Amino acid sequence: MSLSNGTNSSDTSGLKWTIGLLNDKFKYLTAETFGCKINANGVALKKKQLWSLEPYNASDKDGDEETVCLKSHLGKYLAVDQFGNVTCDSEELESHGKFKVVVNDGGKWALVNVTRGYFLGASDDKLLCSAKAPGPAELWTVHLAARPQVNIRSVGRRRYARLSAEQDEIQVDANTPWGEDALFTLEFHDGRYAVHACNGRYLRSDGKLAEKCECLFGLEFHGGYLALRDPQGRYISSSGSKAVLRTRSQTVTKDELFSLEDSVPQSAFAGFNGKYVSVKQGIDVTANQDEISDHETFQLEYNEKAKSWHIRTMQDKYWSLDSTGGIQANASKGPSSAHFTLEWLPEGSMAFKANNGKYVAAKKSGHLYANSDKVEDMEKFYFYLINRQTLVLKCEQGFVGFKSSASPKLECNKATYESIYVERDEKGICYFKGNNGKYWYANPDGSISVDSESSQGFYIELREPSKLCIKTKAGNYVNAEKNGLFKVGGNDPATATTWEY
Repeated sequence: MSLSNGTNSSDTSGLKWTIGLLNDKFKYLTAETFGCKINANGVALKKKQLWSLEPYNASDKDGDEETVCLKSHLGKYLAVDQFGNVTCDSEELESHGKFKVVVNDGGKWALVNVTRGYFLGASDDKLLCSAKAPGPAELWTVHLAARPQVNIRSVGRRRYARLSAEQDEIQVDANTPWGEDALFTLEFHDGRYAVHACNGRYLRSDGKLAEKCECLFGLEFHGGYLALRDPQGRYISSSGSKAVLRTRSQTVTKDELFSLEDSVPQSAFAGFNGKYVSVKQGIDVTANQDEISDHETFQLEYNEKAKSWHIRTMQDKYWSLDSTGGIQANASKGPSSAHFTLEWLPEGSMAFKANNGKYVAAKKSGHLYANSDKVEDMEKFYFYLINRQTLVLKCEQGFVGFKSSASPKLECNKATYESIYVERDEKGICYFKGNNGKYWYANPDGSISVDSESSQGFYIELREPSKLCIKTKAGNYVNAEKNGLFKVGGNDPATATTWEY
């Protein structure tokens, strides 16, 4: 999946996608951890059911067919031997590991092996590539394994989708996916997808947003990009002067192609004076605003090599340390002066450290200077994750969801996710609410139930671009434990569970 999120606007063909493949019995294609064995017995989309879909040659097209290869979570390619047996034991891609994708009218895929000319099928516990034409056993449903909440970028327009100001349609006109309005969820329903906007409404084929899901779209890949087709065979594209997202054409051009990008965290920070950090006044970074707008929203871009963060404004400028120790938003991404580390403090606040080794403090005027050797009140800030009205949490065991339909307790080994609604309060405190309208509550045994009428505060700590920790007001972390237990644990940040969100 593309990860640029506005940081690199070039179109790169041949994107890789992570998917699951369901057979006609709704079981997933699975690569077992030992013995390079494969089957179609998976009941949920977890690690062993994940496959990297890689376009072999984006220009190698024959009508609606695409040449692809499939790589397992072990880094080995799915292939077919001379007898039609399906293998998955080679880390090198060879000719017998290439498949053509043929999409039927129902949106299902048939995979024909390029070398043998036969279709890949699942029968009982075995995988075979011996059918000359696709029957039910050779038809696969594609389950996209992207993070549920993503940004959508049009290949043709080179712009991002966002919720319109009237919140009744989706427009593809944003240079940068900024704020919650550019966040969308692709919901998987019986082999098709619903497009869910951040205001809780669903995209219809005519471009209007509805309170309930009225249209499911089939998923196709063309040259490494994604296309969505409605039941009438028309593809989603952006049309008209307002670039409204709706279905129109029955053929695929660049206008009907999209990439999905991981939503990079966008945040706001409040200083010890209770004011939000802002660039409203120009290039000076100052804690002097009472409300959060685009000027008080900053994108956090992680530098993996330096283990530091770049802090980007909506004007595509970055926080930078000047010669006097002041913080200004006038830099490009490259200079070392634009590197900052985030330190999370026990009581729920955080601190910035500039590349001069000094902590950033907010002076009485609100101006930020990196000239402090230790963290006291002026060096403390409160963190707000802005572009998440809802959270979807995942760990290695699975998604966070209800233990059962009859239980309000949460577990973290679920195949499907439960949406968590986030309410923000002062001093970085968040309240989490479920679909039932009730709040999270930590029970005496540490388990968490979603059944409280009153709100209980938590803090969010950002650890990586796609991972965070959750901490109670008392300073204890919410952790994943064995057998899917989702519990409040200790206060050691080094052992805290980092949740993919």
